[in-house]
Amino acid sequence: MTDIESSIVTSIDGLQALYVQPNERVAKKPLDHVNEVGRAFIAASPFLVLATGSRQGLDCSPKGDQPGFVQVAEDGRTLFIPDRRGNNRIDGLKNLIEDPRIALIFFVPGVNETYRVNGRAQISQDADLKRRFVVNGKEPATVMVVTVKETFQHCAKALVRSDLWKTGSRGRPQGVPTIGDFVAARNPGTDSAAFNETYNERIPRELY
Repeated sequence: MTDIESSIVTSIDGLQALYVQPNERVAKKPLDHVNEVGRAFIAASPFLVLATGSRQGLDCSPKGDQPGFVQVAEDGRTLFIPDRRGNNRIDGLKNLIEDPRIALIFFVPGVNETYRVNGRAQISQDADLKRRFVVNGKEPATVMVVTVKETFQHCAKALVRSDLWKTGSRGRPQGVPTIGDFVAARNPGTDSAAFNETYNERIPRELY
């Protein structure tokens, strides 16, 4: 078996030597704001992944709602993200209190390109701001206010290789664990099928 430890890359120079330098177009693609094309992508996106960190560790969370649930300020330098109902662990939000750095990647179903935003975020409980995001008469508990530092589109290769959207169109793959399976693994004696049935009935009532 190969000695993996001796193969570990430990320097930036050593890492860069393993890759071809990006072409000029790719190197220059980051912007410091959301332009009109980025705004259109975000308006079409019903789903993003949000990354944060703190001394306690890192967190990566899915966020989703109807397309356009993330609003972009007119100047393209601020994003507003409502925090909808979840499991109430608020790991990402707690991280932002300590370290405001944030990274986002937006997805649009059926589209292989993605859109990335890096910046710094604050958590607002402003009443007027929360009212902008009312759905079914319910406001989000808070709204993340993201100051944009860097934006760029990401190429399609990862989603093309994974055939992500085609795979999803065929329904749930056989053998993939359900939420009931995860709960039963942590709590012996739990009926995973019964948990799934109850969970699926409950979800529509707990989205907002």
